[in-house]
Amino acid sequence: MPTKKTADTKETAPLTPEVNEADPKAAEKKPAEKKTAAKKSAEKKPAAKKPAAKKTAPKKEQAAELPAQQAEQPAEAPAEPARVEEAPAPVAEVPAAPTMPEPRRSVAFIGSECYPFVKTGGLGDVMYALPKALIAQNCDVKVILPRYKCIPQKYQDKMVFRGDFSMDLTADGRRYYVGIMEYVWDGVVYDFIDNEEFFSWGNPYTNLVDDIPKFCYFAKAALAALNYMNWVPDIIHCHDWQAALVPVFQQAMFQGTPVASAKTVLTIHNLRFQGIYNTQTIKYWTNLPDALFDYAVLKQNWVDANMLKAGLSYASMITTVSHTYAAEIQTPFYGEGLDAHLRYHSGKLRGIVNGIDCEQWDTMTDPLLPVNYGITDVVEKKKADKLALQAALGLEQDENKFVIGLISRLTNQKGLDLINAIMPALMDGNTQVVVLGTGDKEYEDAFRYYENAYKGSVCSNIMYDEGRAHQIYAAADALLVPSLFEPCGLTQLIAMRCGTVPIVRETGGLKDTVQPYNEFTNEGNGFTFDRYEAGLLLDACNRAKTVYFTARDRWDQMVVRDMAKDVSWENSAKQYRDLYLELKP
Repeated sequence: MPTKKTADTKETAPLTPEVNEADPKAAEKKPAEKKTAAKKSAEKKPAAKKPAAKKTAPKKEQAAELPAQQAEQPAEAPAEPARVEEAPAPVAEVPAAPTMPEPRRSVAFIGSECYPFVKTGGLGDVMYALPKALIAQNCDVKVILPRYKCIPQKYQDKMVFRGDFSMDLTADGRRYYVGIMEYVWDGVVYDFIDNEEFFSWGNPYTNLVDDIPKFCYFAKAALAALNYMNWVPDIIHCHDWQAALVPVFQQAMFQGTPVASAKTVLTIHNLRFQGIYNTQTIKYWTNLPDALFDYAVLKQNWVDANMLKAGLSYASMITTVSHTYAAEIQTPFYGEGLDAHLRYHSGKLRGIVNGIDCEQWDTMTDPLLPVNYGITDVVEKKKADKLALQAALGLEQDENKFVIGLISRLTNQKGLDLINAIMPALMDGNTQVVVLGTGDKEYEDAFRYYENAYKGSVCSNIMYDEGRAHQIYAAADALLVPSLFEPCGLTQLIAMRCGTVPIVRETGGLKDTVQPYNEFTNEGNGFTFDRYEAGLLLDACNRAKTVYFTARDRWDQMVVRDMAKDVSWENSAKQYRDLYLELKP
């Protein structure tokens, strides 16, 4: 906190020193007139010739300049406006002041993963990009993470030891070591909770038997670390079930400590994962009061305790990653057993759509693309990327083919059973499908079969490769996202950023970010369907192909609209900042 405030004063410092430094210099130049003094004595006392005798050449030049200066006094008037133009330069920063409220808000992010240290899904992207965007919104941000053994050594070598202490945790009074390792990058402070007993495993997530104790420890250690470092944030922003016990520990065990004054926000990235385990195990590893293990807080299904449910009960505010998903999870179909609980807490439930890192997905500078392009030349140069991808994957090389990309985890959530149902009808001789991802064996095997059955038209990359993902996003004409449910979805945002038209089901963040194409008004940026039915997915794909093959000018206009759409984190960060100010005016 002190570091950030110092940084603020440095930013505003140039405004005051420009005024203050002028006075001391004027005061210093008065005694120095005889030693240095040719210019000011000449300007203030033109008749003084004794100093001029010592330096005749400069004085002649100055004497020649004096009449010119006196004659050009009217010209000095425009010179002063030139100086006045310098004043707006710092004032140009002032317009940001209304959008960045004072005092600065301090935010502690607590979560289980963060790019580039460790990432298994979209949570890692959010934990990386949102803190950076909040810094631009006048927030001080600290990110607290477990120090997993799988974090690359190049980052671990740059971590700085901040201190350590022991902390009581379990019901039988066992105490555990808590170390704090710090890493600063792009203005964000990352503090890693160090404990070999819990975090020496190779992967961040193993199984619930090991993960429940690990994240019970992590939630309490994160709060204790904030007190230890004497860094008390205005807001503690927790993410998913792995950090859901933070608001519970804060209210139950940290009252009377500095961190108790912070407001808490809990973000649901995927409601399907809740941290449910038997009550006795969670009671032992948390040592929370027995009164909390009832239906209002932790209890579920009589014998189990639900860590996410407890966090939702105690958090000051609940957010999800899209407006539509916030409404959907209050229904039995999407609520994963917590729909009634969420309806009860609906007054503090908000939806804020995620963004993407536009620098990472900039097609003009992306080194992973065969041909770079921008919004002005996307129509022509995207064809070159398509031909390069077709050549690399062994597909028939034809820039007029309609190429559909599918970049996804291969699970039932992603609507892959619908794709299985329509695949033979989709392969009409003018369409190619490129798949990238791993997941359930039944879907991996299905796409391997399609590659063999439709050689030259289907390529199934049963793996994940970052370079190949960039190339598919840039080369494909359309991206398929027919999800059963999708809290936010990043693939459709990346696709639009790359000028690839999304074909999506109207659910969650897909509905919030993709406007259906209207053939009568020539508006919209994608093709959508509502009910989870294979026939509706096929219809959406056929509508897209109809526009592509029969009204290419309209398709090209949609591509340009997609690339012009703002999918950055800036708007999301502003909404989160407003939410923080609502909690802490």
